Amino acid sequence: MAEAVALSSGELSATIDPFGAELLSLKDGVGRELMTDADPAFWTGHAPLLFPFVGRLREDRYRVNGAEYTLPQHGFARKRDFTLVESNAVSALFRLEADAATQDNYPFDFRLDMAFALTGTTLAMTATVSNRGDADMPFSFGYHPAFAWPLPYGAAVEDHRIVFEKPEPAPVRKVGDEPALIAVDSVPSPVVGKVLAPTYAMFEGDALIWDQLESRSLTWGAPDTPHLKIDFPDTPWLGLWQKPGAHYLCVEPWAGMADPVGFTGDVWEKPGVMRLAPGAVRSFRMDVTLVEN
Repeated sequence: MAEAVALSSGELSATIDPFGAELLSLKDGVGRELMTDADPAFWTGHAPLLFPFVGRLREDRYRVNGAEYTLPQHGFARKRDFTLVESNAVSALFRLEADAATQDNYPFDFRLDMAFALTGTTLAMTATVSNRGDADMPFSFGYHPAFAWPLPYGAAVEDHRIVFEKPEPAPVRKVGDEPALIAVDSVPSPVVGKVLAPTYAMFEGDALIWDQLESRSLTWGAPDTPHLKIDFPDTPWLGLWQKPGAHYLCVEPWAGMADPVGFTGDVWEKPGVMRLAPGAVRSFRMDVTLVEN
């Protein structure tokens, strides 16, 4: 197993595991952890990458070009070894490419590059998907980082807030009566203006999902304390998730989502699936900035 890669700007430090190109740790300049404690009583993940599809497929199956394939929830990238292409003290580039194993379940010639770069108090992450084949490629992509709840700055759990860039009055989606699939009907937004005050009870039915999201940026933290600013300019949807009582909140920018309850269509009919032409490239950025009050 390849060793984790450590980066540091002096004001932030990050550790990335080549297995899944997963961000394991993000610490401030004095070593306080800003991510999950990965308590196995709740969830041992840290920040898996969701590719080639976000969420669960109905019965873990999808149909394309007259054939049917199986894939686990959130795809396979999170369970594959990435190659470390290059690295230095403040940046690293990891790569996953199609091989015989991936083509058994996803018959497309892809490349997924995952870049991490620290500048001051910002960690910039950029995922770049390339279609190296000769046919249009269906895919979606999402981030799934679990940030500390509470953050290590002395505020209580109940004082933490998500503050969106813009008001978010549109209804949200939840998981329906098929495991991990999206309910057909939406529910009223829990956001008041721009502010969401999360509670454990909100996640007793799994994730909250914004599929009519106005914002491409938000903050996470408690008033008058250091907090995280999270920018996601290339992903139009957002999931928030945790296991009730756990010490994290997942802030998940998505381009794509799980199948709706009862979905039986072709992959091209799946909500959020993108069509990548042969030779085309698409990138998705997520920046996390520690803002000192």
